[in-house]
Amino acid sequence: MHSPSPVAAVPGRDRLRISLCILLITALAWAYLIHLARQMSSSMAYDEMMAKMGMAAGASWTVTDVFFAFVMWAVMMVGMMAGAATPVLLLFAAARTARGEAGASLPVLAFGCGYLAIWVGFSVSAALAQWALHEMAILSPAMAAASPRTAGAILIAVGVYQLTPMKSACLTHCRSPLGFLMTSWRDGTLGAFQMGARHGRSCLGCCWALMCVLFAVGVMNLLWVAALTGVVLLEKVGPAGALISRVAGAGLIAFGIFAIAS
Repeated sequence: MHSPSPVAAVPGRDRLRISLCILLITALAWAYLIHLARQMSSSMAYDEMMAKMGMAAGASWTVTDVFFAFVMWAVMMVGMMAGAATPVLLLFAAARTARGEAGASLPVLAFGCGYLAIWVGFSVSAALAQWALHEMAILSPAMAAASPRTAGAILIAVGVYQLTPMKSACLTHCRSPLGFLMTSWRDGTLGAFQMGARHGRSCLGCCWALMCVLFAVGVMNLLWVAALTGVVLLEKVGPAGALISRVAGAGLIAFGIFAIAS
């Protein structure tokens, strides 16, 4: 006989509440990204028209521009990573239920906030990196690598990282968080936030390089954002996540070589 899944210990109402909250957060994030992509598409058309009239379209960024880039990255990370956090949130709620505590409670929310806080922190670094690349004219007005060689180099670097032991170790943690919950348990709301942040750091180690692909193909290229979201989900919850990670790495290396050679 197979032992029941630990998640089954979470009351059905709590599982539904957690799942619906994540679904709502993800949907709102994607709605914002789609709205922003449409606005940027109109803005780019305006910039092209101004360029034809001999007026520069690539002015230096202001602090406001950097802030809005951060907001864009933060919302994007929420949209891409919230779904991948569903299994560990349900597992955390199951652990609380097993300890005689309420499953869908403030500590569960705190765990999720701790997880997302790591990705918000990553968004700060990503926005600053985008600012620097913009100032060095390495990114085009479409926020993609201005040269095929640069794009290819980024893709190859990400592909190589996908094949490293560090990637493998972080992915193993993300795919099997039960041991982490058992050995790193912290009581209370603050403890839950700290646990979520620790798990988020492992998730960051697993997925940060994949996010850098967007600097090659376009930061607001929603087709690539969706594709990378799918890769992240398959890596973390699919039955062959480790294999998918290696295949994705090999594919990015091949794509990068093709971009440089073309």
